[in-house]
Amino acid sequence: MKYNYDPKDILDYFEKIVSVPSPVSYYVQMNPVMEQLAAELGYTVTFDHKKTAYITVDGQDNSRTVLVGAHLDTLGLVVRCIDANGMIRVRALGGVNYASLEGETVTVHTRDGRSYTGLMACQSHSVHVFDDARTLERGETTMMVILDQPVTSKADVNALGIRHGDIISVDPRCQITDNGYLKSRFIDDKAAAACCFVALKTLKEQSLKPKYRTLFAFPYSEEIGLGGTYVPPEVVEYIAMDIGLIGPGYDGDERKVSICAKDVATPYDYELTTRLIQLAEENGIDHAVDIFYRYGTDGNHALKGGNNLRAGVFGMAVYCSHGMERTHIDGLKATTDLLLAYLMEC
Repeated sequence: MKYNYDPKDILDYFEKIVSVPSPVSYYVQMNPVMEQLAAELGYTVTFDHKKTAYITVDGQDNSRTVLVGAHLDTLGLVVRCIDANGMIRVRALGGVNYASLEGETVTVHTRDGRSYTGLMACQSHSVHVFDDARTLERGETTMMVILDQPVTSKADVNALGIRHGDIISVDPRCQITDNGYLKSRFIDDKAAAACCFVALKTLKEQSLKPKYRTLFAFPYSEEIGLGGTYVPPEVVEYIAMDIGLIGPGYDGDERKVSICAKDVATPYDYELTTRLIQLAEENGIDHAVDIFYRYGTDGNHALKGGNNLRAGVFGMAVYCSHGMERTHIDGLKATTDLLLAYLMEC
């Protein structure tokens, strides 16, 4: 069965969500936006002690509870130290590819609520000055933040309120082409969160109830392997919505939804994964089934956390994961279609 919604809503929600900084552990700006977006649809957000956001939807059968998770944390950085000349040295939050960050605008968020933009640069920042500007490996020891402030010393930086451990977010640079391509950082995993909100909107506007009581969960620590380690005890099934991968040996592409049968460590539940594949086939949803390398999800984390549940994974495939990513509206639609099919039919 096809469920009607406006695909433009996916992109609209994505643009709203991706514009709010939320590197690993940094929920202070994003959670109020989640409350606002939910309230606009008539839903209420609750939080656990880890500040994971939940939206609960009654089902046709409330004796069984399933969970759909889309992590809101993104890759980011923290202030590691400040050089004598005022340059900021960083440490990664999650699997950062430093080579993809060179030249990006970043924002330092102080603990007293101030923010300062800067340029992410290599210490050998110019081919006109440094012999190794092209060859120096981009990494934690060679990259730095040049603040967009007139600072020349560590004292100058400290005077702005910047301290060790302050969170640094990266500009997502979201772009949407006329023919449906989405280019942005943090499609992983804010595009999945956008798909969740379109599903929530569809349920509300069409007075639909999912088959079972459903928790939508939005954690902030997937990128460091902790996102799904705590799951409310009533949950019996965990659907982790996360990106699919594109490359040699994969069937996934930007115009399909990718169903993950196994990640770097975890084969996902056999019967649940089979049912997701069947739902895609029965509903005419373009899909691929793949196993992923160097990849994990909150479903993986939920299992490793010892939770008594079964897990499955699907989501839109992207080019250039953990960099400037790209996908297509067709893949986002296929992901939303499979989510709605799961909610209503699984």
